[in-house]
Amino acid sequence: MELKKSKLALTLASVLSAGFMSTSAMAADSLATAFKEGTAFGDFRLRYEDAEIGATDGSALTFRTRLGFKTAAVSGFSALVEFEDNRQVLGEDDYNTALAGVNKGKAEISDPEFTELEQAYIAYANGGFSAKLGRQVITLDGHRHIGHVGWRQDRQTFDALNVGFKSGDFNATLAYVYKHNRIFGEVRDVDADTILVNLSYDTGFGKAVAYGYQIAPEATQEVDTYGVSFTGATGGDVKFSYSAEYAVQDNKTLDIDTSYLSLELGATFSGFTVKVGQETLGSDDGNGHFITPLATLHKFNGFADVFLGHTFNSPATGMGLVDTYAFVGTKVGGVALKAFYHTFDSDEGSLDYGDEIDFVAATKFGSYTTGLKYATYSAKDGSYADTDRLWIWVETSF
Repeated sequence: MELKKSKLALTLASVLSAGFMSTSAMAADSLATAFKEGTAFGDFRLRYEDAEIGATDGSALTFRTRLGFKTAAVSGFSALVEFEDNRQVLGEDDYNTALAGVNKGKAEISDPEFTELEQAYIAYANGGFSAKLGRQVITLDGHRHIGHVGWRQDRQTFDALNVGFKSGDFNATLAYVYKHNRIFGEVRDVDADTILVNLSYDTGFGKAVAYGYQIAPEATQEVDTYGVSFTGATGGDVKFSYSAEYAVQDNKTLDIDTSYLSLELGATFSGFTVKVGQETLGSDDGNGHFITPLATLHKFNGFADVFLGHTFNSPATGMGLVDTYAFVGTKVGGVALKAFYHTFDSDEGSLDYGDEIDFVAATKFGSYTTGLKYATYSAKDGSYADTDRLWIWVETSF
C-alpha cells in the first residue's frame, strides 16, 4: 500500500479547506455564540514516583496541569486550544530524564519540567464525516501503534490533518502527520512525514481492523507497518473476550523485515476478570526487531518500563521480545484492584529476560481519583537490571 505522501496531504488539505471557504461569510454573531457557548476544561495530577534500577535510585514529585477551551460548533465547525505544564514540587527532583537532557546520575523518570501548547486545532463534523487540522491527540486501536502516552505527565500529540468517516458499522481514519510532539517537553519533538490509515468494521461479534502506518520522522527510524486485528466479546453470566493481531514491518533505516503477533483470551465472572496472552515483537535474525515508536508504551510489556528500549532498537534488544502474561482484576469496597504477571524471552535465540509482577489499586471519591501502582522486575541472563517502581497519585478534572 504505497501512498504518494505529498499528493495525499494536498488532497486532504483541499477537502478541509473547501469546507473552510464555504463558511468564510460566517456572521460575527455566530462566532460570538461559538465562544459564549463554549466550554472551559482542565485536569490536575499530583504524582510521586520512586524508581530503583540496579544500584541506582531516583524519585520525583510532580504536578501536571492542563487547561483548555473548546468552542461550541457553528455550521459544523469548532475549535479547541489547550495548554499543559509540569512542575517539580517540594524539591523532589532527584531523577534523570535523559532524553530531555537531564542527567544527575539517578534513575530514569520521564517527567521533565515544561510548559507547552498541548492542543490547538480547528474541527469540522457533518454526518459521518469529520476532520481536524492542527495539534491534536490521536489514538488508534488500544494505543499499541498510535497512542498519547497519557501515563507520563507530558502527553504525546501530533500536528496533523486527521479525517474520519463513519457509515453504519464501518469506520475509517486517514491522517497526515507533519510533526510528532513527544513526551519530553519540546526537546524531542520532530518534524515528520507520517501517514496513518485505519479501517474497521463491527461484525456484531467483534471488530475487524486493517491498518497501514507509514512513520517517517527525521530523528529516528523510518518504518512501514501493515496489519490486521480482530477483537470481540460474548455476553452471558460468564463473559469471554478474545483478540488477535498480526502485522509486518519494513524498517527502511535498518533494512530489515520483522513481524508482530498478539493473542489474548479473557473471561469475566463473579466480579473477577482474568486474561492470558502473548505478544511477540519479532526479530530479523538478531539484526533488529519490530518497533512501535508512537505507541503508549507504558501500557505494554510491564509497568517497570524495562523494555522501552525495544522501541528504539537498543543493541541489547535486537533479538526481539516475547511477552507471555496473565492478568486478574476485581473491585473491593469501591477500590479497583489489578495484578499482572509477565515472563519475557527473546524471539531470536533462547534468552530468558526475566519476569515481572505489577499491582494497581485505584478509587474515586467525588471528582477525585487516587491510586497506587507498583512494579517489580527480576532480571535473568544479564541483559537488564532488576527494577522496582512505585507511584502514588491523586488527580481531578473539570
